[in-house]
Amino acid sequence: MDRLKQIETFVAVATKGSLTAAALAEGIAPAVIGRRIDALEERLGVKLLVRTTRRITLTHEGSAFLEDAQRLIADLANAEASVSAGGVKASGHLRITAPAGFGRRHVAPLIPRFVSEHPEVSMSLNLSDRLVDLVNEGFDCAIRVGDLPDSSLVSVRLADNRRLCVASPAYLAQRGRPTHPHDIAQHECLTLSSEASQTRGWAFTIDGRLTHVRPASKLDCSDGQVLHAWCLEGLGLAWRSLWEVDADLRAGKLVSVLDDYVAPPNGIYAVFAQRKHLPLRLRLWIDFVKQAYGDPAYWTQTSGAQPTA
Repeated sequence: MDRLKQIETFVAVATKGSLTAAALAEGIAPAVIGRRIDALEERLGVKLLVRTTRRITLTHEGSAFLEDAQRLIADLANAEASVSAGGVKASGHLRITAPAGFGRRHVAPLIPRFVSEHPEVSMSLNLSDRLVDLVNEGFDCAIRVGDLPDSSLVSVRLADNRRLCVASPAYLAQRGRPTHPHDIAQHECLTLSSEASQTRGWAFTIDGRLTHVRPASKLDCSDGQVLHAWCLEGLGLAWRSLWEVDADLRAGKLVSVLDDYVAPPNGIYAVFAQRKHLPLRLRLWIDFVKQAYGDPAYWTQTSGAQPTA
């Protein structure tokens, strides 16, 4: 008996709730469905379904196997569709989250382009500077900038990202220019609030070692774009990504300080939950973003700077 047919039959019975319903959908006798399930359980050496005259219940092993079986069938359908259509076809819905500022500039513009290439995919974008819980909040993928906390999530590095300590000329004229990272303790600092993703502090290279400094501040905000605006107003020092402040640096609206202590670039990542089989739509999205960010012309066109420059 065909192994794939056994698996397809198991999924049909589990999702429809009875042998009779699965048999009716396929146009065969319920006894044939029963023999396929028996053969599958015998081959695997486990009981997948508990069958009574009134209902069918999945065992613990059956519940675990059902998830993998559904992915297997979906992946096979996508593979067949890609061959028969002469190209890769994906379908379904993706829920994506990204930091607010970066997401507006470098995630939101990519989504219409991706959907135009894959018209059977729909997408939702959440923009937030807090650390979103992907699993419990039902997101497929996060685009994250900077150091990643240790977790069971899987990450793919999409590009490098450099951060600088910046201030307005007016602020520096009033308060002076810091010459060492420890000098920021005597300055007004504009920081992300504790609920946001930047939790380890500002990174510098001191005596050849990566060192994190957590500045005290009178002003903090969960939205990085607000910090950027406050910095332009001359309210203090800020630690911002080059993609965000490069145009202001070139225009003289902001000045970078502590350049001798700039930390090595960190990363821009796609982060997602550990899975044995990623949905085709998610794999294609990650590849699409990585290809876009990997093109140096992209950063020139969108923000006037490459993240690692």
